[in-house]
Amino acid sequence: MSKYTDIGVEKHGHVGLIEIRKPPLNFFDVSLINQIADALEEFDNDIEIRASVLAAQGKAFCAGADFSDPKRQEQEESAKKDPAANLPINHLYVQAVRIFRNKKPIVAAVHGAAIGGGLGLAVSADFRVTCPEARFAANFTKLGFHPGFGLTTTLPELVGKNNAELIFYTSRRVTGEDATKMGLANLCVPQDQVRAEAMKLAQEIAECSPLGLISTRATMRAGLADRVLAATNHELVEQTKLRATEDFKEGVKATAERRAANFKGR
Repeated sequence: MSKYTDIGVEKHGHVGLIEIRKPPLNFFDVSLINQIADALEEFDNDIEIRASVLAAQGKAFCAGADFSDPKRQEQEESAKKDPAANLPINHLYVQAVRIFRNKKPIVAAVHGAAIGGGLGLAVSADFRVTCPEARFAANFTKLGFHPGFGLTTTLPELVGKNNAELIFYTSRRVTGEDATKMGLANLCVPQDQVRAEAMKLAQEIAECSPLGLISTRATMRAGLADRVLAATNHELVEQTKLRATEDFKEGVKATAERRAANFKGR
């Protein structure tokens, strides 16, 4: 487990804990998503682990991608004209799909903001424990962008098509309380209790038969990873087109400057 640089990995009885350690905002990149996928694969291969918790240090659970990061920009510039075809193994979405292929239940402890792809990461878990201070947002359209991380499939399946459309079209931030009401989160507790309650839920799950859990989860999530793969292929095509627009550049700039964007539709 010493191979991890951006996450901490622990075992607590039959529960595995993955902690994102890139505070304060925990922006993701390919390396972080790869490490989370590796840790989940490690838990899958560990007969003692029956469920896991995904938590984070810092202010945010995961604030999504840092579009000002030069390394990210270089990687995206190298995308092919047909970006959905033959993606390299180190592409973000290839690693993201690996998370959806894990075999054991995950509880996300969302104590702060889960934004953009960070929302996609939170939604990849089976359950979410949150608090009133948390914020859930798919802020892609405010960036002049298209949703990613499989959210066009996972979010409607979780909250319903119309609620997902509302979240996508407005880019609004949904509070932890409202997220719980619409089914985006399962439990809303005081902020300082989020991780403990997530561990408690994971431990309750881990009291059940490990073979029964794997079998039942496989049935309940049948085809999900393949649907996410198809979704990310389409999302990447749309994102690649929009990344070249003036509106995307303006959206990123406006977000960084904390002002309303002046979109031109080009």
